[in-house]
Amino acid sequence: MAITRSAKKAHKQSLRRKVFNDARKDAIRAALKAVRLAKKGDKAVLAAAYKAIDKATKNGLMTKNTAARRKAKLSRALKA
Repeated sequence: MAITRSAKKAHKQSLRRKVFNDARKDAIRAALKAVRLAKKGDKAVLAAAYKAIDKATKNGLMTKNTAARRKAKLSRALKA
């Protein structure tokens, strides 16, 4: 357990960040599931998934390359 004041504060911050990160990850999972269940060429679902991935990338949840790879995979899935 944290002993110093700064360690206690850092621990509280990490718990707060974990809540936001978990929510962001859930949004990505939901968006990916929606794309899997969507019909071919459904651009609204694809846009929502791109938005979730871009927000996660902006907040440091995944790297740019991972985001680009996932977006390319999604677009291929909806084209086929």
